[in-house]
Amino acid sequence: MSRSLRSDLMFVAEWIESGSSVLDLGCGDGSLIAYLQEEKGCRCYGVEIDDANVLACMQNGVNVIQQNLEEGLALFSDKSFDMVLELQSLQVVRQTENILGEIGRVGRSSIVTFPNFGYWRNRIALARGRMPVTKTLPYEWYDTPNLRFSTLEDFADLAQKSGFEVVARKALHEGRQIDFLPNLRGSLAVFRLRKLLQIAI
Repeated sequence: MSRSLRSDLMFVAEWIESGSSVLDLGCGDGSLIAYLQEEKGCRCYGVEIDDANVLACMQNGVNVIQQNLEEGLALFSDKSFDMVLELQSLQVVRQTENILGEIGRVGRSSIVTFPNFGYWRNRIALARGRMPVTKTLPYEWYDTPNLRFSTLEDFADLAQKSGFEVVARKALHEGRQIDFLPNLRGSLAVFRLRKLLQIAI
């Protein structure tokens, strides 16, 4: 039986080659991993901290490790995965640069998605003196798990600073790609990254 995915996850899945080894950080209920395993023959692992999501992963036939991402990825060796995914979870971690460093260490390529704080509805909410509440940022300021807020431009700068090449940079809104004024009109940022080789001098 073919699985259905949220439109943003389907967009990401299309960037992943069949037969790849994939590590999904903050994998939720494992829906994307299950799809990649069944539809694209990928070899996948997930990392998740939430008890209910870990159980859902196991029920979905997903190899999952229960761990806090803040503790790093020491159990994985260098370049042990073709692709590392960090989908709408980077904004909830405290050590953002450390996590990016680990992503670049264990993966040959990576895909990162996060709510785009530059989205026009967010800007209007701030102009009205309110923190934004949208589909991609659905929490009130006092109960949000999000610790970091970024725009496409901000993350592109951080990726470069962290030694990544930005292979592709897209903005989505409700799963649809936004090409015109993406940092203004896209509610979700999608980056494909590759760690640049560091040559010892």
